[in-house]
Amino acid sequence: MGLRSNRRTFVGGLGALLASAWGSGRLRTASAAPVPAQPEKISGFGSSGNVYQELGVATVINGQGTMTTLGGSLIRPEVEAVMALATKHFVSIPELERAAGERIAQMLKLPDGYSALVTSGAAAAIQSGLAGLLTGDNEQLIQQLPDLTGLKSEVLIQKAHRNPFDHQLRATGVKLVVIETRDELRNAVGPKTAMMHFSNFANSAGQIKVEEWLKLAKEHNLPAMIDAAADTPPVSHLWDYANMGYDMITFSGGKAIRGPQCAGLLLGRKEMVHNALLNNSPFEDTLGRGQKVGKEEIVGMIKALELYLNEDQEALTKQWWSRLDKISTEVTKVPGVSTAYFVPDVANHVPHVQINWDPRRIALATHEAAGLLRKGTPSIVVESTETGLAMNSFMLQPGEDTIVGAKIAELLRAHPV
Repeated sequence: MGLRSNRRTFVGGLGALLASAWGSGRLRTASAAPVPAQPEKISGFGSSGNVYQELGVATVINGQGTMTTLGGSLIRPEVEAVMALATKHFVSIPELERAAGERIAQMLKLPDGYSALVTSGAAAAIQSGLAGLLTGDNEQLIQQLPDLTGLKSEVLIQKAHRNPFDHQLRATGVKLVVIETRDELRNAVGPKTAMMHFSNFANSAGQIKVEEWLKLAKEHNLPAMIDAAADTPPVSHLWDYANMGYDMITFSGGKAIRGPQCAGLLLGRKEMVHNALLNNSPFEDTLGRGQKVGKEEIVGMIKALELYLNEDQEALTKQWWSRLDKISTEVTKVPGVSTAYFVPDVANHVPHVQINWDPRRIALATHEAAGLLRKGTPSIVVESTETGLAMNSFMLQPGEDTIVGAKIAELLRAHPV
């Protein structure tokens, strides 16, 4: 009983602290703490410079993109440096989240009344955003989730937008009401409807597109959330949906933004963002307590965004095309091989190349080709399609385009009919 009482007191105390911090408009500066001396050289684990090799885990050349299963992206040295600075002091996480949210909203020039929350990824932003919408700032309701007794309990979603990521919506206890047409949506709206959810990468698949979905939400006085996890570039997507009027928008931090892989963003109306944090770590007895985001990731996201907003996107795109051109030139030297370029409309909106081959000249199934590349040395990860291999180049490191082109050409030459 004593432990439970202490935990509840701790939650309440943090709630009061956050409420005070949110309204103060200023993050208090902590007194300086002594900084421990850093070792000049690593001994033991890590001394080789390749921790993965020491563990017996192969590193890969990433032609697949910013996939979570591959570790997202590679953070920039400047982000690493800022995160290292964050390790040297203690700080109130709720105060830090508030201050970071204000800074991010300013950086992105979000509309008045919008703020931001650094979460432990886009999936966490989805769950915490919906949880906050369901509970408001009511501590009893926050502790009650996923029991929705007395609360709204339904979220509208298009059939074409159902995907593994809506597990985060269902984790709050809500029922997903699946619709396909405008009439079905209007008939589905009722007193239990809490929100309308949109998966942006499925925009072309559903009958109701991104702008009309928001319009329908406004007509029915319902909040609208959009999952835009992998939808940068273009950079403007970071503010486009807020300017459009979406109430909550989620992004991954460890994809094209190249922030910490275990970080993401919830952008949205200040009250909703505030309530999302109340449903998240560091607050105890909350649905999101396990979705911890550290002080290092919070400041790392700020720095990553700063760098991302100042990148020369045109120059980067030319570099990505150049890498694919080099790969295409090498693989098309193999008789029977052809290439074609494409850029996905939404999500991983970067140059891709499709590598096809004539099965009358090369006896190799596409999934076998991808598997052999993955098992090779170095390990190369690309996508297999019905007709060949597909890849992008925006996560390749300098010189890896040469290696990829040579290895794919070598593989295809080794399997003549």
